[in-house]
Amino acid sequence: MPVSSPTPLRVAVLADSDTRWKWGALTARRIAPESTVHGYLLWGRATPTERQLAGIGAEADVLREVSAADFLADLGERAHGDGGKEPIDVLILACVGGTIQAMLHGLARAWRTADRRPVVVTGYVGVVYEKLPDGLLLRHGADMVLANSPFDARRFRAVYDGVRADSSSVTECALPFLDGRAYDPGPAARGERPYRVVFAVQPSVPDSRKDRVYLLERAVEHARRHPEREVVLKLRSKPSEHTTHIEELPYQRLAERAKDELPANFRLAYGNMGEVLDGTDLLVTVSSTAALESLHRSIPTAVLTDLGVRESLGNHYFIGSGCFASWDELDAGHLPEPDPEWLADQGVATSHDRAFAGARDRLDALLGVRREKGLPPLAPYYAARTAPGYLPGVLARHGLDLKGEPVAGPQAPVPQAGMRAASRRLLRRTARGAYRAGVQRVAPLIRRWGQL
Repeated sequence: MPVSSPTPLRVAVLADSDTRWKWGALTARRIAPESTVHGYLLWGRATPTERQLAGIGAEADVLREVSAADFLADLGERAHGDGGKEPIDVLILACVGGTIQAMLHGLARAWRTADRRPVVVTGYVGVVYEKLPDGLLLRHGADMVLANSPFDARRFRAVYDGVRADSSSVTECALPFLDGRAYDPGPAARGERPYRVVFAVQPSVPDSRKDRVYLLERAVEHARRHPEREVVLKLRSKPSEHTTHIEELPYQRLAERAKDELPANFRLAYGNMGEVLDGTDLLVTVSSTAALESLHRSIPTAVLTDLGVRESLGNHYFIGSGCFASWDELDAGHLPEPDPEWLADQGVATSHDRAFAGARDRLDALLGVRREKGLPPLAPYYAARTAPGYLPGVLARHGLDLKGEPVAGPQAPVPQAGMRAASRRLLRRTARGAYRAGVQRVAPLIRRWGQL
């Protein structure tokens, strides 16, 4: 059943945070445009809330929360046709590296007797600026490891080839959310709206209070220096919510303490980044992937140098982009000009049809093999033979033994109906809220006490 078939493919997406859900769901639409998307949200500290999902702009035909064991059991049943469940054709693993590795081993066990397992796809939600070998090898074993640019494809293949791992799974494409209309400076130039500067903040970069207060103050100062402009602090999540990374010092809490001193042309914003970029004239960030979204639309984009160009900030990834600038330079009216060759190598200056053509062809070929004779068993690089001191810990963190089997044994499905189902859902939401509060509020406080 090729991608071009009139019969829609059934694509499952497993995600463990809001940004990874966005990447996984949009990737499904790019590589299998007419597919039916079955969404699985892995229950944990970063499981997205309904508000976060509404602001992402990526929908599923079916969406539910699951534990790792529930997910493995369901995908195993679908591959074997148990319980009348429809099989999944393509599975996209949109999770952190350790979770992907655990799911690959768990699925290898769940599908060991299945004739037709799904095509497994994975990749990265944004720019890859740290832990490249570690993250890549944890993703090895998928049929397609998506690289978001020619630059990433070269690096991915070099890592796999360098450890004698099969690199044929590396498939070049682009970030699926690089979309939206091209920048039009006309409305601001004609005075139809204020010139809008958007500072896209990040949950974990920078991580110190001093640096975050500094960046907030500089954004506020830019608003004071340019009262004719509108300065927007674009936030990722509310203090009670989690994203891919833990945010111990939310900008909105810092801003709340200075609310009486904030100028009228400074405001905070949540919501879909694409919608915010529709009215943006200058995007400012430390190292957010939002910079690539902005550059794709030809919006003037500044990557800040105020705190240095450092690996710990992730802004070193933009070396050669032509986008570096400081708040002092922006205050003085400087607009960075991106380098066209850098943009092309990062997969930014290209159309979706062209960027994902290779991935769709690769998926077509794998689906053809699946239909004719079945795909071979999943074979991750990390195994009991290659990583006996590392792999058991990765699997144990997700409740699996070295064979990929749930430690507590298979979980039998429990029928849920009426009040019992409602009680379970309420209990799960309450437990998740308590877990998030512990991770976001109690744990950081304990860490700060330990530094006294």
